[in-house]
Amino acid sequence: MKAPVKKERNLNPAIPLLWLGFAIWGTVAMMSSSSQPSLAASPPVSWPIASKLPRPSGKPVLIMFVHPHCACSRASMAQLAQILNLFHDNLDAYALVLNPARHTANGIQSAIWQQASEVHGLRVLPDDSGHEARLFRAETSGEVVLYGADGRLRFQGGLTLGRGIMGENSGCAAVRAILSHQSPWLAHAPVYGCRLFEAELASKK
Repeated sequence: MKAPVKKERNLNPAIPLLWLGFAIWGTVAMMSSSSQPSLAASPPVSWPIASKLPRPSGKPVLIMFVHPHCACSRASMAQLAQILNLFHDNLDAYALVLNPARHTANGIQSAIWQQASEVHGLRVLPDDSGHEARLFRAETSGEVVLYGADGRLRFQGGLTLGRGIMGENSGCAAVRAILSHQSPWLAHAPVYGCRLFEAELASKK
């Protein structure tokens, strides 16, 4: 007596296509999200009196705010290094690394801190409890503010094409123009990076 023949179950061809569709949709969604700039900040138009940093005197002052664990800010720091290679004598520049738990400086000396410390003309400082970031209303890691020697805001924004993407962009062009005395107006550029204080919360989990 012959054993019964098992019928093969054919896979519905729609199922692989459905999974492929979900995969493509997810990839596009992630790419779209990473290509979107963060919400625009509104830094004070005049240098805030409560800042612990020296007020501009004779030179413009540039500040970049970064989270110690934001990987995409490494591209922002590299773009800033290119600017300072040309203009380090023309301004005072700071990288303020968020220190949410008020650790010693050693507690936040991450890859971005090390990278910043190697940039000629850039002073790297911890921003304890985000005091300066909140004072200048910075929202995003990699965000830059540039104040003129008169203490007036000249630029606010980012220095990259996208999250972690280097290349020529409107932010770098605006900063170079201002430092070359070619652009007398206030300039803005989109910022791409982690939200400073959302990243702070995530790092505590």
